[in-house]
Amino acid sequence: MTYVVTENCIKCKFMDCVEVCPVDCFYVGENFLVIHPDECIDCGVCEPECPAEAILPDSDDKATAWLEINRNYAQSWPNITRKGEPPADAEEWKDKPDKAALLSPEPGTP
Repeated sequence: MTYVVTENCIKCKFMDCVEVCPVDCFYVGENFLVIHPDECIDCGVCEPECPAEAILPDSDDKATAWLEINRNYAQSWPNITRKGEPPADAEEWKDKPDKAALLSPEPGTP
């Protein structure tokens, strides 16, 4: 099992999860974070830290479609090990549904 960042993170990117990860398996995009599934040790400490409830175990049906997205972007986006500043409008985007089309493929700044 691994943990997966899902659609709820898009345009929120709070990054509280990054601070608690013991193996630094988060990677940052312009408006989204991903977890490298081959680096995740399945400890689960990131899941309760996410204010947007965007992190799920890969065994959750809602995570299935996002596993490959996490894997693919983790290979090209920069690693992030410290919490950054979330977008100014993160709270406004937090509970909005259907954000998948807004996912930017551009890398972010760690």
